Amino acid sequence: MQERRQLLNIAYRLLGSLADAEDVVQEAYARWYALPPGQRDEVAAPAAWLTTVTSRICLDLLGSARVRRERYVGEWIPEPLPQAAGGSGSVADPADRVTLDESVGMAFLVVLENMTPAERVAFVLHDVFRYSFAEVGEIVGRSPGACRQLASSARKRIRKARVERGAARRQAEVVRAFARAWAAKDIEALIGVLDPDATAVSDGGGLVPATLEPIAGAEQIAQGLVRIMALAPDGMVVLERMVNGQPGVVTEVDGVTSTVMAFEVTGDRITRMWAVRNPEKLRTWTNG
Repeated sequence: MQERRQLLNIAYRLLGSLADAEDVVQEAYARWYALPPGQRDEVAAPAAWLTTVTSRICLDLLGSARVRRERYVGEWIPEPLPQAAGGSGSVADPADRVTLDESVGMAFLVVLENMTPAERVAFVLHDVFRYSFAEVGEIVGRSPGACRQLASSARKRIRKARVERGAARRQAEVVRAFARAWAAKDIEALIGVLDPDATAVSDGGGLVPATLEPIAGAEQIAQGLVRIMALAPDGMVVLERMVNGQPGVVTEVDGVTSTVMAFEVTGDRITRMWAVRNPEKLRTWTNG
């Protein structure tokens, strides 16, 4: 089970989807148990074998994911994860299985989405999970030197996208101010907590209403948020929740999660906001 957790952590960072990560890990174990007993006995390091197979399946999926996402309705945002809540219950399960650190922050995952499949695999395996470039090369079918270059290219993307983030306490205060302003439909307060050049992206997957293109500008975002709140069903509540290990916001209607928001905060303003509304990506958020 310890290896399964490690594999799930790798697959989620590579794919940005817990559901896909679970499927990949299941497939890796299926291939392991499909080996004749004699062949399994010949594998000197089963953990390394499982990591290799899992990573290669992810690499194949990343190649086809670009084609699938070209057909995706609207913007595609990585699947958000809830915070563990006392280590029990369905909502806690994903956080119990996936370690919530900087490498699963929404801003980090969005940058990973813009990498080539080989860059993403090389960077995640080496920089996040500390596999050697020789080991990464065996997995992606390239030389250690080529993998080093892939990871270096990925690091440049990360550095270019990374901005100075506020301390956790300050970010929590900014997100709290956003949640209160939104719940109160206070457009001026929303504009005040948003950076003038902020961008907002929403993901409905064609299953629920969501803007198909990113919205730019604090005033435009604030106006859109107030319209959403004005049209919200009775009983919708705005809650502060940890999203992928960072302060975020969740909306619920009759106990069912309808939206999960993640933020990037610079100083005392929100610079980027991601709103996941696709119900297929929110299955781990509703108490059952």
